[in-house]
Amino acid sequence: MSDDLSEFSMFDLFRVEVENQAQVLTAGLLALERDPVAAEQLEAAMRAAHSLKGAARIVGLDAGVNVAHAMEDCFVAAQQGRLVLHQTRIDLLLRGVDLLTRIANTPEADAAQWAEAKKPEVDAFLHALANVPAESAAPAEPERPKEKSATIESPAAAAADQREAADRVLRVTAENLNHLLALASESLVESRWLKPFAESLLRLKRLHYDLGRTLDGLREAHASQTLSEPAQAAQTEAQRLVLECHQFLSQRLAELEMFDRRSSNLAHRLYDEALAVRMRPLADGIQGFPRMVRDLGRALGKQVKLEVVGAATPVDRDILEKLEAPLGHLLRNAIDHGVEPPDDRRAAGKPAEGVVRLEALHSAGTLQIIVVDDGYGIDLARLREKVVARRLTNAETAQKLSEAELLEFLFLPGFSMRETVTEISGRGVGLDVVQNMVKQVRGTVRVSSQPGQGTRFQLQLPLTLSVVRTLLVDIGGEPYAFPLAYIVRTLKLAKEKIELLEGRQHFAFEGRQIGLVTAHQLLEGGEPAPAGAELPVIVVGDQGGAYALVVDRFLGERELVVQPLDPRLGKIKDIAAAAFMEDGAPVLIVDVEDLVRSVEKLISGGRLSKVRGATAADMAKPRKRVLIVDDSLTVRELERKLLASRGYEVEVAVDGMDGWNAVRTGHFDLVVTDIDMPRLDGIELVTLIKKDPNLKTLPVLIVSYKDREEDRRRGLDAGADYYLTKGSFHDETLLQAVVDLIGEADA
Repeated sequence: MSDDLSEFSMFDLFRVEVENQAQVLTAGLLALERDPVAAEQLEAAMRAAHSLKGAARIVGLDAGVNVAHAMEDCFVAAQQGRLVLHQTRIDLLLRGVDLLTRIANTPEADAAQWAEAKKPEVDAFLHALANVPAESAAPAEPERPKEKSATIESPAAAAADQREAADRVLRVTAENLNHLLALASESLVESRWLKPFAESLLRLKRLHYDLGRTLDGLREAHASQTLSEPAQAAQTEAQRLVLECHQFLSQRLAELEMFDRRSSNLAHRLYDEALAVRMRPLADGIQGFPRMVRDLGRALGKQVKLEVVGAATPVDRDILEKLEAPLGHLLRNAIDHGVEPPDDRRAAGKPAEGVVRLEALHSAGTLQIIVVDDGYGIDLARLREKVVARRLTNAETAQKLSEAELLEFLFLPGFSMRETVTEISGRGVGLDVVQNMVKQVRGTVRVSSQPGQGTRFQLQLPLTLSVVRTLLVDIGGEPYAFPLAYIVRTLKLAKEKIELLEGRQHFAFEGRQIGLVTAHQLLEGGEPAPAGAELPVIVVGDQGGAYALVVDRFLGERELVVQPLDPRLGKIKDIAAAAFMEDGAPVLIVDVEDLVRSVEKLISGGRLSKVRGATAADMAKPRKRVLIVDDSLTVRELERKLLASRGYEVEVAVDGMDGWNAVRTGHFDLVVTDIDMPRLDGIELVTLIKKDPNLKTLPVLIVSYKDREEDRRRGLDAGADYYLTKGSFHDETLLQAVVDLIGEADA
């Protein structure tokens, strides 16, 4: 046993072993209930009981020894064919598992009560197990699974994994893990500082290049004049030093870029490993569900089987802790409301046994949890009647509601389809709990149903609470992050589509009118930037109330490491947390739900400001022109839209020759070019531009998939002022490079 367990007492170790072996016993007994003669399950259960008997003997718990020994004898007899584990005996053995768990969870100082006050409870169990009527024959219709589920681990395999895992157990607290992840996050943020520093050195390199050209110009200007020997020597030495500095700076930049890649890669690996430590398999949080489904089904007179798919899917430990109650509600609802009694299922042409499936998977950077049953489905007509009867809407409006809108009523507090309240359901709190939990972790929940075929609940949750996927936007010159989970849509809204209704601005969106709000007023971000022909808009909210927030511009999607705000600040209006961007600059993460409430307060108080369009002076400002040269339609359009959104006037060329003709006949402030193109490649285009006396001062930015050092050197040696690789640059990187070379669009 590892030294890391040295702080555990023997009783603590016994408690841990009971917890692990109880899972094996429960899984084995549930499997044996379906197939009483399965050799693998019998062997796993017998070994688990045997291990618990030995562990109880070591800590001197005779009650535990007696219970485990009786269970072991039962499993051995079943292996030898002397008895059959029918339902009554399975019930008793599950009672034994519960009894062993209670014995183990008793404080060590009170353990003696199992030999005194609580001894009759143990004796009653032993007597009941010893006097179960013997059945030598198997049940009339043993329900053997047609094929072994690949998603539910066998008890034997689970026991083997647990024995293997026991040798690697470490005593690490949740606080230690949080500190480790915080340090890894800080390392990740710090690693991002190198790239903007390297880009600043690129600007220095360009200034140095300009210095070299200035010296060349001076030499050409005085070529007809005879300089003194010291002046010629000084000029030659200056040119030599400029060339030496240029070469030295290029080498250092290459080294810095290589170090940046290594540092960034190492920081990401460290963060991924620290994050993985926080992850636990979904199976850790659903251990009690198979037993719950089995017991609840029997209590309701239903035959129900729980299928688990993706039990090994890693889940953030904080999210996993929050999932237990919502998933419990969904499973109970599926059994109580969804799965029909056996006779009804047979009459409908279904197997007598209903199936509830719990599935977990990672998809598109999110955790998907799906609970689906094959039962009645939701009666939409009855649901409409309930909505009207509870005065949540009128009959006319209820008839116009879509299926998705109608199903949203199920999540309202106190709403239930039951006429009477039972111990299991009817109070209308189950789905409310589910939705509240999902909102707490910045997720979403959707429900769909097919009459007679079943109901499906899908929870979309973040992979971890420490990282959030966001859309960065500029509001009054400051960046803000909106969690993607709360964004309905982003769009560019044409000014002519804005309508005025009762003094408030609206526009048509997916068949309804959406109110228009300026984010500057909500977040007090100063004066809005001059508006163009289109307004950048974020649609947030839900079916109950959606609003469109006008921002200055979109900065792109980012994954941010969440940094909680100092608790001494209290709750900051409309702000949930903070984070750091690649260059180390702080950014605030918006609390969208709080923001929607702020909008409603402004509306109710009549204080909502109107969104202003562009003024004639703004539209008259000259804009800088950029030529994009690329043979890929997708890349051309992506770069064109990106630069146009920042106010640049953009033209495109389909290849190098087209670009050369365009640059000779028109005026441009910058050329952005690919390398691999037909007729004339990017290197040749750069060379032609830099050799032309009228164009040699025109800045050129290469954006290429070629990321080898020799490719980069070829481009820069040809005269390119910047070199970016398509596979690594973010939107903001390209925009910043353009700003570095020619400044803002209207500067």
